[in-house]
Amino acid sequence: MSNQLITQENNERVKSFFVSLKRLSRIMEHLFASRKPELNGESFYTDEELSKTLKISRRSLQYYRNQGRIPYIKLGGKILYRTSDIQKMLEDGYREMFKK
Repeated sequence: MSNQLITQENNERVKSFFVSLKRLSRIMEHLFASRKPELNGESFYTDEELSKTLKISRRSLQYYRNQGRIPYIKLGGKILYRTSDIQKMLEDGYREMFKK
Protein backbone atom coordinates (compact mmCIF):
# COMPACT_ATOMS: atom_id res chain seq x y z
CA MET A 1 0.00 0.00 0.00
CA SER A 2 1.45 3.34 -1.04
CA ASN A 3 1.16 6.68 0.70
CA GLN A 4 0.26 8.58 -2.46
CA LEU A 5 -1.73 11.82 -2.09
CA ILE A 6 -5.02 11.70 -4.02
CA THR A 7 -5.88 15.00 -5.74
CA GLN A 8 -8.06 16.26 -8.57
CA GLU A 9 -5.06 16.26 -10.86
CA ASN A 10 -4.17 12.59 -10.46
CA ASN A 11 -7.58 10.93 -9.90
CA GLU A 12 -10.54 11.12 -12.29
CA ARG A 13 -13.08 10.10 -9.62
CA VAL A 14 -12.02 12.97 -7.37
CA LYS A 15 -12.07 15.37 -10.31
CA SER A 16 -15.58 14.21 -11.27
CA PHE A 17 -16.74 14.65 -7.66
CA PHE A 18 -15.58 18.27 -7.55
CA VAL A 19 -17.18 19.06 -10.92
CA SER A 20 -20.50 17.66 -9.64
CA LEU A 21 -20.12 19.59 -6.39
CA LYS A 22 -19.61 22.87 -8.31
CA ARG A 23 -22.67 22.15 -10.48
CA LEU A 24 -24.79 21.42 -7.40
CA SER A 25 -23.55 24.61 -5.75
CA ARG A 26 -24.61 26.72 -8.78
CA ILE A 27 -28.06 25.10 -8.81
CA MET A 28 -28.55 25.77 -5.10
CA GLU A 29 -27.43 29.40 -5.48
CA HIS A 30 -30.01 29.86 -8.25
CA LEU A 31 -32.78 28.28 -6.15
CA PHE A 32 -32.03 30.39 -3.10
CA ALA A 33 -31.76 33.59 -5.15
CA SER A 34 -35.25 33.08 -6.60
CA ARG A 35 -36.82 32.04 -3.27
CA LYS A 36 -39.31 34.49 -1.79
CA PRO A 37 -39.06 35.21 1.94
CA GLU A 38 -42.07 34.28 4.06
CA LEU A 39 -43.68 35.77 7.14
CA ASN A 40 -45.85 33.39 9.17
CA GLY A 41 -46.03 31.04 6.19
CA GLU A 42 -47.25 33.80 3.85
CA SER A 43 -45.22 35.12 0.93
CA PHE A 44 -45.60 38.55 -0.65
CA TYR A 45 -45.20 40.15 -4.06
CA THR A 46 -43.70 43.56 -4.57
CA ASP A 47 -45.31 45.92 -7.06
CA GLU A 48 -42.69 45.07 -9.67
CA GLU A 49 -42.93 41.28 -9.15
CA LEU A 50 -46.72 41.26 -9.37
CA SER A 51 -46.81 43.40 -12.50
CA LYS A 52 -44.38 40.98 -14.19
CA THR A 53 -46.32 37.94 -12.97
CA LEU A 54 -49.70 39.24 -14.14
CA LYS A 55 -48.18 40.87 -17.23
CA ILE A 56 -49.77 44.23 -16.49
CA SER A 57 -48.20 47.61 -15.90
CA ARG A 58 -47.44 48.97 -12.46
CA ARG A 59 -49.77 51.84 -13.30
CA SER A 60 -52.60 49.32 -13.81
CA LEU A 61 -51.86 47.89 -10.36
CA GLN A 62 -52.10 51.40 -8.92
CA TYR A 63 -55.44 51.89 -10.70
CA TYR A 64 -56.75 48.59 -9.29
CA ARG A 65 -55.64 49.65 -5.79
CA ASN A 66 -57.33 53.02 -6.13
CA GLN A 67 -60.53 51.31 -7.30
CA GLY A 68 -60.39 48.84 -4.37
CA ARG A 69 -60.22 45.92 -6.80
CA ILE A 70 -56.96 44.43 -5.52
CA PRO A 71 -55.98 43.90 -1.86
CA TYR A 72 -52.60 45.27 -0.74
CA ILE A 73 -50.51 46.25 2.25
CA LYS A 74 -48.79 49.62 2.48
CA LEU A 75 -45.71 49.52 4.65
CA GLY A 76 -44.10 52.93 4.69
CA GLY A 77 -43.72 53.76 1.02
CA LYS A 78 -43.64 50.12 -0.07
CA ILE A 79 -46.66 48.28 -1.50
CA LEU A 80 -46.92 44.53 -0.88
CA TYR A 81 -49.47 41.99 -2.05
CA ARG A 82 -50.16 38.71 -0.22
CA THR A 83 -49.74 35.76 -2.55
CA SER A 84 -52.86 34.12 -1.10
CA ASP A 85 -54.93 37.29 -1.72
CA ILE A 86 -53.82 37.41 -5.36
CA GLN A 87 -54.55 33.70 -5.88
CA LYS A 88 -58.02 34.10 -4.36
CA MET A 89 -58.72 37.18 -6.47
CA LEU A 90 -57.75 35.30 -9.63
CA GLU A 91 -59.80 32.24 -8.69
CA ASP A 92 -62.85 34.41 -7.91
CA GLY A 93 -62.50 36.11 -11.30
CA TYR A 94 -62.22 32.85 -13.24
CA ARG A 95 -64.95 32.35 -15.82
CA GLU A 96 -65.67 29.11 -17.65
CA MET A 97 -65.39 29.12 -21.42
CA PHE A 98 -68.69 29.55 -23.25
CA LYS A 99 -69.47 26.84 -25.79
CA LYS A 100 -71.30 27.78 -28.94
